[in-house]
Amino acid sequence: MHIEEVIRNTVTEIRETANEIDVAFSGGLDSTLVARLCKDALGNTRVRLINIFFDRYSYMRSASIVRRVADDIGLELLIEREVQLQERIWRRGPSCNRCTKHAKINTIRKVSDRLIATGANQSDSWGKTGIAVKDGFYAPIRNWNKHQISEALRHYGIGVPKIGESAGREGCKLKHLLKMLINPDFHGKAVDMSNEILLDFLHNRESDIANVKIIGPLSRNVALVNVRPSLTPEEIRKVTGKLSEISVIDEVHYMDSPVSLTVTANPAVINDPESMHWIEKGRLQPEFAVPIKVDWLPSRNRRLDTFHVVNFRRGAM
Repeated sequence: MHIEEVIRNTVTEIRETANEIDVAFSGGLDSTLVARLCKDALGNTRVRLINIFFDRYSYMRSASIVRRVADDIGLELLIEREVQLQERIWRRGPSCNRCTKHAKINTIRKVSDRLIATGANQSDSWGKTGIAVKDGFYAPIRNWNKHQISEALRHYGIGVPKIGESAGREGCKLKHLLKMLINPDFHGKAVDMSNEILLDFLHNRESDIANVKIIGPLSRNVALVNVRPSLTPEEIRKVTGKLSEISVIDEVHYMDSPVSLTVTANPAVINDPESMHWIEKGRLQPEFAVPIKVDWLPSRNRRLDTFHVVNFRRGAM
């Protein structure tokens, strides 16, 4: 099926599903396409964009880029700030799903009385369910794959500026904190400043992966720098030097060879092979620039609901 036909079918479905709609708008590829499809279906007076800005955990450039994309599409934009819920969730360990469900979705619900369109597609869990509408949220591109999304954006002539850590992704700095967020001015500041510095260092370079993971015991912040394609030795020296100057970071290591990660986890995770496999292969490996192996340990910290990367060692595959 040609992309023009896929677009027509989706626009027709949107018209049949809602009279007016709000779009959960991150400024990334998926939500930008959904915004344009909804505008085609309903016009610009019955579609509104809602962006959740997570203060220090959103990239500095994100607000201006989100506004620019909204202006280019020609739709009203609301920006809502939220950080306390996000920090409360991360106090019990990394959990992007909880963050999306409670911090992002609940914040959007507070300001919206319309059906809310999301960018869920075949690359995520909701898209794979094939469910169109659930709990007031609607996934118009649930059956689309990433290639079709890129094709449709080219068809519309829409360019999506890079906000976060890799081309076409809006990014979230907090997801690179791989331990409990007990002290925002220590743990939160480390993941915030390190990823902002790395992104600034890379300028407009196209990177498949570009992030600084913060691991280590709660008393120490260890920065693991991931960039692919890899930097030159001189670039590595410069960027690790800049990161070493951050007062809340104790060690900086550039990832250029396979590593083993020591990960403690809640017993519910340790006792579920599928959960461990997803964290290792679905959550951690895709954002590391080198192959990883995980050595699992049960956590004795009752406050930890998910997992905590406490250490690493090189060449231990």
